[in-house]
Amino acid sequence: MFKLNFKIALRNLWKNKTASLINISGLAIGLASCLLLLLYVSYEWNFNKQLKDEANVYQIMINFDGPAGSISGTGPRTPNTVGPALQQSYTSVKAMSRIDDGDSRLIANGRNSFKKRGRFADAGILKIFDYHFISGDQKTALDAPNNVVLTESTAKLLFGTADVLNRSVRFEDKVNLKITGVIKDLPDNTSLQLDYLMPWTLFEGMYEWTKRPAWTNYSWTTLVTLSPDADPDLLNNSIKGIIKKHVSDATSSPMLFPFSKLHLYGEFTEGKSTGGGIEQLRLFMGLAIGILLIACINFMNMATAKSEKRAKEVGIKKTIGATRGSLISQFLMESLVLTLCSAVMSIVLVEVFLPLFNNLLGIKMNIVYANPYLWISLIGIVLFTGVVAGSYPAFYLSSFNPLQVLRKRTPSRGILSVSLRQVLVVVQFSFAVILIIATTVIYKQIQYLKNKPAGYQMNELVELAQDGQLEGKFELLKERLMQSGAIEGICQLSGSMAMYNSNFWGMEWPGSNETERHMVFSQMATTYDFVKTTGLKLVEGRDFSRQFPSDSAAVMLSVSAVKQMNLVNPVGKIVKYQGDNCTVVGVFEDFVWNAPSQKQDPMVVAFRKQQGGYITMRLNSANPASANLAVIERIVKDINPAYPVEFKFVDALYAEKLKSQKILGLLSNVFGGLAIFISCLGLFGLAAYSAEQRTKEIGVRKVLGASVASLMQLLSLNFLKMVVLSIIIAIPVATYVMDNWLKKFDFHTTVSWLMIAMAAAGTITIALLTVSYQAYKAAKANPVDALKYE
Repeated sequence: MFKLNFKIALRNLWKNKTASLINISGLAIGLASCLLLLLYVSYEWNFNKQLKDEANVYQIMINFDGPAGSISGTGPRTPNTVGPALQQSYTSVKAMSRIDDGDSRLIANGRNSFKKRGRFADAGILKIFDYHFISGDQKTALDAPNNVVLTESTAKLLFGTADVLNRSVRFEDKVNLKITGVIKDLPDNTSLQLDYLMPWTLFEGMYEWTKRPAWTNYSWTTLVTLSPDADPDLLNNSIKGIIKKHVSDATSSPMLFPFSKLHLYGEFTEGKSTGGGIEQLRLFMGLAIGILLIACINFMNMATAKSEKRAKEVGIKKTIGATRGSLISQFLMESLVLTLCSAVMSIVLVEVFLPLFNNLLGIKMNIVYANPYLWISLIGIVLFTGVVAGSYPAFYLSSFNPLQVLRKRTPSRGILSVSLRQVLVVVQFSFAVILIIATTVIYKQIQYLKNKPAGYQMNELVELAQDGQLEGKFELLKERLMQSGAIEGICQLSGSMAMYNSNFWGMEWPGSNETERHMVFSQMATTYDFVKTTGLKLVEGRDFSRQFPSDSAAVMLSVSAVKQMNLVNPVGKIVKYQGDNCTVVGVFEDFVWNAPSQKQDPMVVAFRKQQGGYITMRLNSANPASANLAVIERIVKDINPAYPVEFKFVDALYAEKLKSQKILGLLSNVFGGLAIFISCLGLFGLAAYSAEQRTKEIGVRKVLGASVASLMQLLSLNFLKMVVLSIIIAIPVATYVMDNWLKKFDFHTTVSWLMIAMAAAGTITIALLTVSYQAYKAAKANPVDALKYE
């Protein structure tokens, strides 16, 4: 029976080439879209899961106290003391590691030198992460201060081979390190990326300040592994007061949170996770399922539309004794064969477009065919699609009464079949319209944030890491660069203008109370020409200036800081910053340092010569940028020859802030367009069958004098009614969903009626063009061809 049904299925697919091609193409595109989206969902879902004991690895978060016992915020950075204190005090903490930011640092082998991402970490990191050692002893690789572990690609970059165990490299042109391990490159979906790994003891030896216990310096990432029988909730309650135990007026407390969940559940309110990237992932899951269902609906519509052609076959088979069960199995077999063909085609499409997909998203995904879960998932999707797509046609066609069929009175003209087909088309286009409106809103929001004033002039602004000799020779560098004419301004900063990187609490000002002194401020340290270089807009006062020696103890405040501090005429006021009395010399408008969609924290910019890190320059707009950069590179290399010169444009760094929204917009655009295409493909097939079924009617009408326009209207009107109904249903749903999505942003656009009207008009136009082709073709046909056999 199986073999017979398989042959019949192949014969019917070949006999109806056009319908089969439409069905296979629609299903293949739907399956390929679904697979690509599910690949991305899997990539994001498996973020930070390269751990030895994933379920028991936690990151220590810090909750900051708010007024009246509330929690004002939660941060991922900890003091350098919390991790060791937990490991020493609690036997349930089996491993602990502090990890630094992983900045680009110089590493050389005597001939070649590169700036690669190096991280300092406690030796416990090798017990937490499942690093795959190519060579070296994992247990002892970070035991000595001068050890270093390289990734395979870094080893090959430096030496041309991964066989580098016990060789020597020079770090930051200061210290020689012994290579004690080589590990496989880390997957892209890991937040703690690195090119080489060094012991925390080396960090403390090179930078003495990192060794001093600092219970309120929130600068490091700290991970711990708990024993399987440990109760995280009980432990969280126990460690809550550990910081206040050492600093009586501290307003923060540690909290353990599963490390593997932080990527997708990293937004916190009152110390509780309230979501994060998981919301976007759910949207992509819904999009994947929606596109697959649209493709299934196409199949069902096409199968029921051609039921009249199969009606006589069903009637004859039933007359000669075929059971309904055998007919159902036959039609399901046809559906599964068609789905299998579509699945093969979809895999080809995925392989062809996956590199482009990776390039668009800036990630690296691949299909591992040796993974059994891949085949289980693929077979499951094929079976699900085949059964769902073929279920209604199978049960519908097998229900025909043979007597009615052979008298040419099939149920296909009944109310039920027509109404169900219409319902499916309405559902299909409703989803497509929702996607169009959602995509338009997302694009508008991205443009809104992109065009939102940043608060400073980022064009022609370039950053350079203050490495090596640049730390002590900034004034020399500044003098030579200004004389060269390549720049218009230069200043030293403690952090990047485009990336939020530091905050503090404990600020005091005239009239501040105990609660206000626990307010969290953003902070940045700089020297002279800060405003001139960055293009910040001053509201009151002035920039730091050499004409005022007292500026060595001066600060500038943001507008939001002045409002939060309730200061009137702030310029000239004395405030206490980091324990020092400082004079407020200027007030500047808030600039975007956090995400552009969020309100900016109150900010303090302090004059601190000793707190460098970045050199920020404004290029001379009168010269080509390439010429300016060449001059700067020559001068920097002359002063700091050991380090490569790596420029970063601030506007490019700023654009990274919109990456997650851009990915959402990109995927919505691409797959929303595919959903529309698949819907129109189905509509095209339905219009073709409708025209074919009404060939005789069209011929009679033409003979009686009907015009081409009236016949096109006759054939198109029914489909356009369904599309209009889809639009009416989709608009309130899309408006509700996107309004809620926009509310997540402090700064957002709105869902305008013009946007909705354009989406509706676009959908109607696309549907009309799709249907009109078949309508025009049928209306222009020679009526003699339709009537000559009557």
